[in-house]
Amino acid sequence: MASIASQLVLHPVTSQSLRVLNTSLGRDKLYRALQYFARFFAWLLLSRGYKIQAARWDALKSHLALGRKLLRLGKFMENAQAALRVLSSPGETGERVTMIGRHLGYFGYLFLDNIAWANAIKFYNLKPSTAQKLNKRVMQFWFSGIVFSIAHGLLKAGRLANEVKKLQNQTWAEKSAEAERDLKLHDLQLAREAVRYQFIIDLLDVWIPATNIGLVNLNDGILGIFGFITSLMALRQQWFAAAGKK
Repeated sequence: MASIASQLVLHPVTSQSLRVLNTSLGRDKLYRALQYFARFFAWLLLSRGYKIQAARWDALKSHLALGRKLLRLGKFMENAQAALRVLSSPGETGERVTMIGRHLGYFGYLFLDNIAWANAIKFYNLKPSTAQKLNKRVMQFWFSGIVFSIAHGLLKAGRLANEVKKLQNQTWAEKSAEAERDLKLHDLQLAREAVRYQFIIDLLDVWIPATNIGLVNLNDGILGIFGFITSLMALRQQWFAAAGKK
């Protein structure tokens, strides 16, 4: 029995899980997955008339959302720094503009989200109408950040596709040059896969703030599933990052 317990505790998957959860980003993505699953499950229970059970999951969703706000305190400065780095770095104009727009959108989203958290815990009290306007502004900044991210993904995907096509059409006389081309193609394919992966995340996530600001009207079941899927996708990225894989 002790041997089985030891194998479970010291198993590589357990160690890898601990490495992921040792990072604030890893914990945030796990809590986000639970939050959006709770949102979906609460909607499912409520739609079937189980009001008491639905209230339990809805409370879990709300508390996880509030806890995640605490993990994001001050995180807006990361986006401010990232926007300045992009501004001072070379690159395609369209990609740089959309990436700066993404970071500024997330800067506004996270900054105002910190104020919303302070109001939610009663540390700083806002009028109900002001709090409602603030929460809507938070969602508007989040929406704009995702839209810029989608635009950036489209531009970058197009550029990478052109670079791949150009390399594939070239002919090389020497084997060393051909090997170098294959290495560049491999790197470009990895970059394209990363862009596509983030593009899928953005396409699913964008409906959450779009619904909250009234642009569309999707129910909590759909939004919960979308958020759960993108959370698992982001958690998968953290898993590979902790393992040192791309």
